[in-house]
Amino acid sequence: MVRRHVIAIIGSGSDLGPALSNARELGRLIAENGWVLISGGRDAGVMKAASEGAKQAKDSLTIGILPNRDAKISDAVDVAIMTDTGHARNNIIVLTADVVIACGVEGAGTASEVSLAIKNGKHVVLVDVGDEAKQFFTRIGGGRVHPADTVLQAMEITEGLISR
Repeated sequence: MVRRHVIAIIGSGSDLGPALSNARELGRLIAENGWVLISGGRDAGVMKAASEGAKQAKDSLTIGILPNRDAKISDAVDVAIMTDTGHARNNIIVLTADVVIACGVEGAGTASEVSLAIKNGKHVVLVDVGDEAKQFFTRIGGGRVHPADTVLQAMEITEGLISR
């Protein structure tokens, strides 16, 4: 049996409108492609929305990498992994993923995940990211950062990266 592809969705733990709807739709499309969704697993923000979106599809599998055992886990996470490593869990998320999709880069947490992904040679798709962040990460990404204006464009890019 061939290993299933793992796609990370990262973003704010806060409730930010467009990022949440993008994450929910991406989660659903990832699961419909038969891929595994990995996220921060908490019951908040982009993590929660992505997992909920994935659970709309039949036979979805969602993995949450939690910062500690006290973190509130999203009900839409199938496998919760308690790391007790705080923010260091971000490295686990990006190392596990075949492709990392960032739904916005509003804060230092998401920016650190994008940076870790680049440093570890992972491809990153930036969805609905501001021009300043897009320019910065594209410049330092060495061809591994792929801006997308829409969810469907992000999925097309991800499919292309996986089929390489």
